[in-house]
Amino acid sequence: MITDRFKFINDDFYSERVAPSELDLLLADGWRHFGPNFFRYNLAVYNDEIRHVMPLRIRLSEFRLSRSQLRVLKRNDDLTINIEPIDITAEVEALFHRHKQRFKQHPPESIYTFVSEYPELEPCETLQQSIRTHDCKLLSAGFFDVGENSLSGIYTTFEPTETRRSLGIFTILKEIEYAISLGKEFYYQGYCYSGSSFYDYKKRFLGTEAFDWNGGWKRLDANL
Repeated sequence: MITDRFKFINDDFYSERVAPSELDLLLADGWRHFGPNFFRYNLAVYNDEIRHVMPLRIRLSEFRLSRSQLRVLKRNDDLTINIEPIDITAEVEALFHRHKQRFKQHPPESIYTFVSEYPELEPCETLQQSIRTHDCKLLSAGFFDVGENSLSGIYTTFEPTETRRSLGIFTILKEIEYAISLGKEFYYQGYCYSGSSFYDYKKRFLGTEAFDWNGGWKRLDANL
């Protein structure tokens, strides 16, 4: 329930360059970005209801794989993962347009909603994680930022017909794995809403914390 005591936040700014340490500070204060456009807001409309927005991050020292996540990794051990500079090819765009059909409300029009059309215009180091089958079919393309002490997922598009693979969970697990390999402290998996929503899968990682919009982060009990 929204109360009179709840402060409405809706901020944005434009920046062509953000240092890794500055990115960490922004993420820790609830900010995200699409290209050079940085934004944060604490209320949104979902299913015709006003919901609290909950930025999420995983404290990697507390992350452990659940049994279901171990099964997801095993189910996808035939796939190849490459982490590389952003490369939006026709193949990636076609995958995006198949994937966006999953959204029942406000489907995004373009993949360039989330990343710059020209990678050199990204304000910080942004990489692409491409996941393919043994015969090189692209199943997922995800984009994430690298801070000094954190990784932050921006957007992932994946093959909607491969439901048994749980590609949304798998791509997050591989980004977490990469963050740990770099010695990062936090992995930011985006945001979800208060109550039940399409984004609830992001809550189901051990070590997840939610931003309280007062400058602090609190442990979120994951339903593992």
